[in-house]
Amino acid sequence: MALAAASGGHPFSDLIDTLKGEKYGDKKYFSPQKLNDQRYDALPLSIRVLLEASIRKCDGFYVKEEDVYNILDWQQQQQSSTEIPFAPARVLLQDFTGIPAMVDLAAMRDAVASHGGDPNVVNPSCPTDLVVDHSLQIDFSKCAIQNAPNPGGGEGHSTPIKSPPGRGAPLRGSQCGRPSQRGCRKGACSDAPATSGRPGAAVQIENTPLLCPFHLQPVSEPETALKNQEMELMRNKERLQFFKWCSKAFKNVNVVPPDTGAIHQVNLEYLSQVVQERDGFVCPDSVVGTDSHTTMINGLGILGWGVGGIESEAVMLGQPVSLTLPQVVGCKLVGSISTLATSIDIVLGITKHLRQAGIAGRFVEFFGPGVSQLSVPDRTTIANMCPEYSATVSFFPVDDVTLKHFKQTNLSEEKLELLEAYLKAVKLFRTYQDPSEDPQYSEVIEINLGSIVPHVSGPKRPQDRVAVSNMKTDFLSCLNEKVGFKGFHVPAEKQATLMPFVHEGQEYKLAQGSVVIAAIISCTNNCNPSVMLAAGLLAKKAVAAGLAVRPYIRTSLAPGSGMVTHYLSASGVLPSLGQLGFEVIGYGCATCVGNTAPLPDSVVDAIKQGDLVVCGVLSGNRHFEGRLCNCVRANYLASPPLVVAYAIAGTVDIDFETEPLGVNSDGKEVYLREVWPSREEVQHTERHCVIASMFRDLKLKMEKGNRLWNNLEAPESELFPWDPKSTYIRCPPFFNKLTKEPPALQSIDNAHALLFLGDTVTTDHISPAGSIARVSPAAKYLQSKRLTPREFNSYGARRGNDAVMTRGTFASIKLQNRFISKTGPKTVHIPSGQTGVRAVIAESFEKMHRNHLVGMGIAPLQFLPGESADSLELCGKEKFSVSFPEDLSPRQELTVKTSSGKAFRVIVLFESEMDIVFFRHGGILRFVARTLTWQS
Repeated sequence: MALAAASGGHPFSDLIDTLKGEKYGDKKYFSPQKLNDQRYDALPLSIRVLLEASIRKCDGFYVKEEDVYNILDWQQQQQSSTEIPFAPARVLLQDFTGIPAMVDLAAMRDAVASHGGDPNVVNPSCPTDLVVDHSLQIDFSKCAIQNAPNPGGGEGHSTPIKSPPGRGAPLRGSQCGRPSQRGCRKGACSDAPATSGRPGAAVQIENTPLLCPFHLQPVSEPETALKNQEMELMRNKERLQFFKWCSKAFKNVNVVPPDTGAIHQVNLEYLSQVVQERDGFVCPDSVVGTDSHTTMINGLGILGWGVGGIESEAVMLGQPVSLTLPQVVGCKLVGSISTLATSIDIVLGITKHLRQAGIAGRFVEFFGPGVSQLSVPDRTTIANMCPEYSATVSFFPVDDVTLKHFKQTNLSEEKLELLEAYLKAVKLFRTYQDPSEDPQYSEVIEINLGSIVPHVSGPKRPQDRVAVSNMKTDFLSCLNEKVGFKGFHVPAEKQATLMPFVHEGQEYKLAQGSVVIAAIISCTNNCNPSVMLAAGLLAKKAVAAGLAVRPYIRTSLAPGSGMVTHYLSASGVLPSLGQLGFEVIGYGCATCVGNTAPLPDSVVDAIKQGDLVVCGVLSGNRHFEGRLCNCVRANYLASPPLVVAYAIAGTVDIDFETEPLGVNSDGKEVYLREVWPSREEVQHTERHCVIASMFRDLKLKMEKGNRLWNNLEAPESELFPWDPKSTYIRCPPFFNKLTKEPPALQSIDNAHALLFLGDTVTTDHISPAGSIARVSPAAKYLQSKRLTPREFNSYGARRGNDAVMTRGTFASIKLQNRFISKTGPKTVHIPSGQTGVRAVIAESFEKMHRNHLVGMGIAPLQFLPGESADSLELCGKEKFSVSFPEDLSPRQELTVKTSSGKAFRVIVLFESEMDIVFFRHGGILRFVARTLTWQS
């Protein structure tokens, strides 16, 4: 944390304070409040995090005192495009971007050792978490386990389902024969497990405790996930061995092994601490990561966003992130959430408002009394959707709701007390009900949560949204409208048609708008368990009130994973869902893709005879006329609890506010508002039955690891033993011919233009991350190593081999494609200096990639405003020369001369003296290597 000089030489040592109380163990911290400046209390809390980091990391080189005071003066400086440094508390890497970073550090150890230095001094100065989650490929699945690729030899096989004692295996075409299974018709069910070709055998679906779709009995553990893991290890053994060596060799590196979880989930559920403790000091947790989901962490009150691979590597080596002091839009949440509105309604409603507000590139910070109504999953989902509304971050300061969340996680009581005490001491804790705590913002957007109402989509297209409160009126208009996107053109005299029919010996009646299919499918709801729990709690209350679903309605529950079944069972709502007919039929796509059991013949006959517009209601993301069933013309997408509600009502032609949901056996009318679960009920159940279990399982995984990883052998040496035959891991040549002093600045003389590109060139154009084409230079290199195309893997997997990545540079055939809007900036992104590139000339540079160029020792040169290659009539065939003076300064103008006799001026986009230092050294890697070798 660079606190060694805090007691003496640190420029802000007078701001050091100590948390009062023996239980905190005399923890020290930097207190910005000791600046005694009223401007601090007016700062948005996200800016306070930036300020604290700049104070703590102030060293006069990377972070200067003027940076601290620029941030403190945010109210005035936010309009001036002031550049500030930000030193996050940690770095988060996924394996594709993590492997080149760790390969560079391993090579740096070699360089230090070769010059007589101690290789053990080479470690990330910023704590780094590397989550291995991008290498798993689905070779074995629920329907194709026998046909999976098998490069490692041996025969693929599947595991038979073990039937419950006394019963044969449930085969297609057989009948269940079990009275308690309401409406089980496997003879027509297309959701039965895929068979393997031998009697009684079928492939399982999830690597979780499963329930048999037909009998709700535990079934055997499947081999699908295990075989995918074994294939992952076989395919990526070299990379995984290297990662395991890194976890042993480097300090400040934590490797999360494969099969632990997705990177954003592991970060959110395990790695995040809100408050970090190091060297006797506490500070706010903050993070930059190479995963697009990094912004999700802002929902926990932890400042963080995504950066590129080279920028993350620079942070690992001690360099702060450079950013323009951001404007902060305050999003004030007021009002009370509508009774029927689910978490998904709220998230989508807020996202819609922010998208319309035009907040691109700015911070968003939430405040107001309505924030306390949002759960942590709500907040993290909103924060995760930053790209949807183009914000840099969406920050939710820590409050009591956050603390309640952490009580269900792996944080100890002592840690929670420390967290709360520290955040309150530095005014990073919010009481949203107290407006006196509200900071000043660049702009305030107010969103009334009461204006966000639940919707359904239909009856024919998902984009046609209808407020639930208007459903009865809208359906009637659909009947009257001419046939089209919404209309059915039902004559007025037929709109009141009632068609009697007999089902299982009892008479029922169908009408226009009658519900005949109701399906809960959670493939689109797994990320937010609250809506599934709301459906279960509604079912539980409805059953208790004596309500039921008509037996002719095709009801089903197809969770997206076994985890959903697990928490529905743990919360005690699964039996109630079953009583209403929503039994687990399997895991995966079912009703949403038309895989639903046929309607009873009597129902189909009644629909056809009455020419009725009957309805299907499902919680999926696709619906088209006739998709669920040919005779079901109106189909609506709805949240899981609304699916249950419409199933009980038996019709969409209902106003839930004024009409009863149903009548129980005692003749009592029961309204939806009487059985709809409150948000408090849902959130309480979520905290105790989902979050606690999820964190418990993840913590166990983190502590135990997995068998394949634990048994994987890895080197024990200080230096990595490079295998010259390896095509995955290769020592890069960055440090070849490393000298004690950097060479004098060399001019560029008669350089050829490697490429002459159009506008908006992206990293995907320059360095593809996907599969390696068989006719590419990278493929020829791998073939020279006697690899077959099936063994090429991907560019992402081979990022540890500079020879592959150099050959992959500019390999995209779509290099000239326009990527962003015509009104957007004209941006260029460039790879490392291994291609021999010394400079790049462009009309403008995206900020992050300008940083990448500087970090690799490449000069970013920008045309003067109004000039371009076209206006200067450059064709790209010229030779270019440019001289760099020894007294080079930030944003200095230089002259570029061409072999055609033309000359033009450019701005060298070095933003600070630090940038020039890196350029002189040939990049940050060489700078750090020299520092550690000759100055450590």
